[in-house]
Amino acid sequence: MRVALLSDVHGNLPALEAVLGHLDRTADHDAVYHLGDLVGYAPWPNEVVALLRERGIPGVAGNYDSTVATRYEHCGCKYEDPVQEELSHLSYAWTLEHTTQETRVWLGTLPFRLDIRPLGGHESGPTLRLVHGNPVLNTVYWTQDRSDDFCRKMAGQLGARAGDVVAFGHTHKPWHRIVDGIHFVNTGSVGRPKDGDWRAGYAVVSLDGEVVNVEFRRVEYDLARATKGIRESTLPDLFAPYLETGGRIDSDGRERGRQA
Repeated sequence: MRVALLSDVHGNLPALEAVLGHLDRTADHDAVYHLGDLVGYAPWPNEVVALLRERGIPGVAGNYDSTVATRYEHCGCKYEDPVQEELSHLSYAWTLEHTTQETRVWLGTLPFRLDIRPLGGHESGPTLRLVHGNPVLNTVYWTQDRSDDFCRKMAGQLGARAGDVVAFGHTHKPWHRIVDGIHFVNTGSVGRPKDGDWRAGYAVVSLDGEVVNVEFRRVEYDLARATKGIRESTLPDLFAPYLETGGRIDSDGRERGRQA
């Protein structure tokens, strides 16, 4: 059983179209799921939701999805940089204004978590457990530097056991670790990577009895179309170079580590 996992599209329709096109061409998977944060930061929230609905791709709610659905006061985004945090609030306000009622209602139907038995519910085998941020809150960042004890605590919240796969997104940076036989997989981001690689990212998890393999993939997409869409909208222009650099810019628009 091979499952493709997509997370953090964030309104980037060209990136999502490229990933789905790549999946169609490779045709090496049995199912596709999304891990939330479908909207925000790029100007195609309704189109992204419509495409996922058209393709029948199920998934879980990200913090952006649940807050837009309920018209909450903010998106739950947290940044150490106050400028980036302010930009997140501008993104959220724009997204609220530009999502249709139909889109918001559908976002509100997304569950907090999904548990999948890829090898069949009547037989013993691994469970694929999907959340957006972590099993407690979809706003908490589960970064690669979290301790093994943190992973164990999160596994306990899910009832995960050796052989299971716990998959999530939210940080926009892909990684894979095994703790006590449990696989922890951050799938990265389709539409707004933060690891310095501008290409859309997703993961494919293969489950064959007791064997689990994780493959991270990157797909080039029409970046010029995405950045043009941002600049022609009333979203902050800084979101465009953020895509171009894979998240490696400072709040003043300079690439990190580069002198003025």
